[in-house]
Amino acid sequence: MNELYEAALEVQGFMVQRGWRSCIIGGMAIERWGEPRVTVDVDMTLLTGFGSEESYVQEFLAHFGPRRPDAAAFALTTRVLLLRASNDTPVDIALGGFGYEEVAVGRASPFQFAPGVSLVTCSGEDLVVLKAFAARERDWLDIEGILVRQSGKLDWRYIRKQLKPLCELKEEPEILDRLDALRKKLDRPTR
Repeated sequence: MNELYEAALEVQGFMVQRGWRSCIIGGMAIERWGEPRVTVDVDMTLLTGFGSEESYVQEFLAHFGPRRPDAAAFALTTRVLLLRASNDTPVDIALGGFGYEEVAVGRASPFQFAPGVSLVTCSGEDLVVLKAFAARERDWLDIEGILVRQSGKLDWRYIRKQLKPLCELKEEPEILDRLDALRKKLDRPTR
């Protein structure tokens, strides 16, 4: 089995055993919705809410290796816990607490990546929202791949509804303009 899949299954299983709600985002979700690319880590969102993050972080650190000596403090400051699965694969756990993150995790669904490898990933729409909000050049390339592969299948009303307040919070309304331009160029409605 691929080391990334093995790590994702391990961490997902750890969270499922505890009844924690989560989903895969990032490069592995791109494999489902966009143009697959090389990725070396597992990115996940875990719903922790606000105020109880430390208990989640401590439970993770009791079972998984940290990727930095101050992993707990870093996670509580940045809301990202940097771990290593037992096979040494890097795992980034975003500590979700905002309403949008709860909606995105609620919309997530299982996907069969390979025989015996069923992982819960965010929806294609939520992946577009997350990638556009991050707005790095790599993210825009990922969005292009999603638009090509999912052409005519995405719920753009949902994407805009979720992304607009995030762009306002970030004070970067130009993100919506760039996404609209990509949509016009690449997304072809189905007939």
